[in-house]
Order: sequence, then C-alpha cells, then structure tokens
Amino acid sequence: MKYEIEKRDKVAIVKTKIDKVDALHAPELKSELVLLNKDGERNIILDMSESRYCDSSGLSAVLVGNRLCRDAKGSFVICGLQPTVAKLISISQLDSVLKITPTLNEAVDLVYMEEVERDL
Repeated sequence: MKYEIEKRDKVAIVKTKIDKVDALHAPELKSELVLLNKDGERNIILDMSESRYCDSSGLSAVLVGNRLCRDAKGSFVICGLQPTVAKLISISQLDSVLKITPTLNEAVDLVYMEEVERDL
C-alpha cells in the first residue's frame, strides 16, 4: 500500500508510504485525492514525512489536491516535508501557494482553526 488514509472528524489524512512521489506513483496519489473529494472530504492533509523525493508529476498531484479542497471551500495542508522535497517546492515557488506545516499535529490544528473561522 503506497498511501495510508485516515479519516478523522472534518479531515482526511493521506500519508505517503513510499520513498519517491514520482511519475510512477503520482497518478495513484491524484486519484486518492479525487476520490476523497468526491466522498465529501473538503479538508485533506498530505503527510509526506516518509517521502524523500518528489518530481513534477508529484507536485502536479499535490496541486490537484489543493485545487479540489479550495473549490470545495476547504483546506489542503502538506506536512512533514523532507529537505529535498521542501527545496523543490520552494524552487517551484509553491510555498507561497500551499499551506505547509512541519508536523501532522500542526496541520490538524491549522485545518480545525480554519474550519472554526469558516463557521463564524
């Protein structure tokens, strides 16, 4: 299993269980994100702490998740970035587009905080 999915109250957590999110694995990540969104999940956290590498197709899957959550008036947060993945996101200037937290707990807190703000 390349991705582990945990559904909590108001958020789905997708944890990568692979070393590389590349052209071989990105399509499956993209389809997992689309399926979660179709199931009504508007808040998704992508925990990439186990992935040391990501290429353009992996970034494309991440951007699909971001767009799906934004269109559903929800939150998409990435956490646990390894230094090489964080550098790629920075070089691609996606760090200004994506919500990124160091840890899963911080990502969950951010999603819940944004949910409270939306309810106000």
